[in-house]
Amino acid sequence: MKLMKKVENGNTDAEGRLILADAIYEAACFKPDILIDAATLTGAARVALGPEVPVVFSNSDDTWAQLEAAAKQEADPMWRLPLWPGYRKQLDSKVADLSSTGEPGQAGAITAALFLQEFAKAAPAWVHIDTAGWVAGGSSGPGRPEGGEALGLRVLWRFLQDRYGGLSE
Repeated sequence: MKLMKKVENGNTDAEGRLILADAIYEAACFKPDILIDAATLTGAARVALGPEVPVVFSNSDDTWAQLEAAAKQEADPMWRLPLWPGYRKQLDSKVADLSSTGEPGQAGAITAALFLQEFAKAAPAWVHIDTAGWVAGGSSGPGRPEGGEALGLRVLWRFLQDRYGGLSE
């Protein structure tokens, strides 16, 4: 890991978060105004909110408020889950500096986001959109082609437009 922490990989199905954590750490080293990642982090997020509402984690209430406003403008819902500090202890490891997974069946989306947050500490604002690359059933619509899924991308576009300006529609 680029952060120079030893990480215990508690689930071989969750190895992608190790690569994402390295990418987040590398990006945070540049001290961006905001660091945004969008990835399918856990199945637990989809279990919590279903296939139509992506989970969002953010360490910044102001940034979340801007994202939430963009979601309302675009009629493209998303929902923030907490980076609950009490669950951070689930990432403690007896054999490494940090575990990449929490306790099985216990707040999996939150503990996965807490793991990523460890690597985003240098960024003043960090957002993770837990998006899904597939949809089972359901119907297509704006930003949601049949078969594929792009949860939160319309919101992200509106958020960036509102925050930084850019091309008009």
